[in-house]
Amino acid sequence: MKKNRFSAEWLLLSSLAVLKLTLHFSTSANYELHRDTYLFLALGDHLDWGYVSVPPSIAFFAWLTQACCSDSVFAVGVFPALLGAASIILLGLIVKNLGGKIWAMATACTAFIVSPAFLRSNSLFQPVSFDQFYWLLATFLVLRLLQTRNPKLWLPFGAVCGLAFLNKYAIVFLVLAVLISFLLTRDRQLLLSKYFLWGMTAGALIILPNVLWQMSHNWPVLAHMEELRRTQLVHVEATGFLLMQLLMNLPGLLVWLTGLVFFLFLKEGKPLRVLGYTYLTVIFLFILSSGKHYYTLGLYPILFAAGGFAIEKYFASGRRWLQPALLLFMIMVALPIIPYSLPMLPHEQMVAYAEKSKSFGLSPALRWEDGEIHRLPQDYADMIGWEELANVVIKTYHSLSDSEKARCAIYAENYGQAGAIKYYGKRRGLPEPVSFNESFVFWTPDSADITTVIYVNDEVEEISYFFADVRQVGAITNQYARESGLPVFLCRHPRNGFSEFYREKVRELKNGLRS
Repeated sequence: MKKNRFSAEWLLLSSLAVLKLTLHFSTSANYELHRDTYLFLALGDHLDWGYVSVPPSIAFFAWLTQACCSDSVFAVGVFPALLGAASIILLGLIVKNLGGKIWAMATACTAFIVSPAFLRSNSLFQPVSFDQFYWLLATFLVLRLLQTRNPKLWLPFGAVCGLAFLNKYAIVFLVLAVLISFLLTRDRQLLLSKYFLWGMTAGALIILPNVLWQMSHNWPVLAHMEELRRTQLVHVEATGFLLMQLLMNLPGLLVWLTGLVFFLFLKEGKPLRVLGYTYLTVIFLFILSSGKHYYTLGLYPILFAAGGFAIEKYFASGRRWLQPALLLFMIMVALPIIPYSLPMLPHEQMVAYAEKSKSFGLSPALRWEDGEIHRLPQDYADMIGWEELANVVIKTYHSLSDSEKARCAIYAENYGQAGAIKYYGKRRGLPEPVSFNESFVFWTPDSADITTVIYVNDEVEEISYFFADVRQVGAITNQYARESGLPVFLCRHPRNGFSEFYREKVRELKNGLRS
C-alpha cells in the first residue's frame, strides 16, 4: 500500500513539474528578451567574481546556457523554467516531511503553479528565479533542522546561503531573520553547536571571492544600492508593500495564510515556529529598508507546503469535496491573471486586456518602478523594441566604409541598449558597444582612435558639442516599448578635443571602481 502511495505521489509531482515546464516553454519565445537579460548575457562573456550590481552567479549560468545550448530566446528561458519545475519536486518533499499526503501535495504545488509572481519570475532569466529556489532550499533545511534536531544541517544551510549570496545579496535578510527567529525561541540552543560556526564558516568561504572583488573595486554594490534607493525604492510604501504580499500569490492566498497560521499558532506547528517568525521578521526588515515587494517571494513556497498539509489534516478530513474544490477555486482565480504573468498575448491584445481588467482591481500589476500606472506591465514593456534598435545600429554600421568602420565606436547610454546591441550585433560583425553604465564600464577601451560614433541616446547636446556632423538615422518606433522613440544618431567629424574627453571620462569611471 505504501509503495502504491509513493508511486502516486511521484507521478503527481512529476506531472505537475511537466505542466510547469510546459507553461513556460510554450510562451517563452513570444516576446523578446528582457532588458536585464541582455546585461546578464553580456556578463557571461566576461566571467569574473563580481560586477557593478550583481554577484557572479548569473554570469556563470549565462555562460553555461550559451555554451551548452544557445543564446536563443527559448534557450535563455530554460534555466528559470527548470528551477520552477525543481521547486515543485522540493515542495512535494517538504509536504511529505510535514506528514502530508497526496492531496496536500496537490494543494501546495497548485498554489505555486498558479501564483502570478512565480509564473512571472520563472519566465525571466534573472537572479530572482535562482534566488527564490535558494530561499526554498534554505527554509527546507531549517525545517529539517527543527524536526531532526541535527545540528549538522547547519553545514548545508551555510553552503546554500553562501551560494545564494553569489547570486543575489538579498539572502542576507533571510539569514538575519532566521538567526533572530532562533533567538526568539527555545531552539536558540541549536545556535550553540559547533556545526553552526562551521556552517557559517562554509558560507563565508564561499562568498569570500566576491567580497574580495568588491573590496578591490571600491564596493560598487553600495553605490548601486544607493542609486536604487534614490531612483526606485523611494517609491516603495509600507501599505503598498503589504498589499502586494497579498496580491502576488492571490490564487493561493488561503493556502499560504493557513500555512502561516500553522507555523505561528497551531499546536502541531509549535516545534516549527521559527519559520513563522522568520516570515514576519523578513517582512519587517524589508519594510524597514524599503525593499521591493517581490524580495520576499522565496518565503512563500514553504508556506504553501505548510498550508497544504494543514488544510488536508485539519479542514479536509471528512470533507472530501473540499480539497478538489480548493484546487478548482485557485485555478479559476488565476485564469484572469495569467496574461499578466506569462507573455501569452501579443502587445496590442495585452494592452486591451490590461485596460479592461483595470476595473477588476488589477491596476497594481501595471504599476512601474516610477510609481505610475502604465498600459503594459513593466516587464513586458522591457521585452519590446530591442531587436528594432539593434537593427538600426547594424544597418547604420554596415553602411559605413571600411575605413570608417575601423575607427567607429557604438555608444549606448544604458545597459539595456548596450546589451541588446551586443546580443544582436555579435553575429553581424559589430564591435562590442561602449557604455558608461553598469559593468560595461569595465570593458570600455581606455582610449581609442575614434572618428565616427553611432550614438544611442535621447540626449544629443553633449555629442553635438564633440562632433560637427550629427544626424538621426533611426529610432525605436514600437509604441509599446519602454524606450519607444529612442533615437539613434550617426556622428562624424570629431572636434573640441573629443579623444581627450573620452580618455578622461573612462579614466575617471574606472578609477572610481578601484580601491
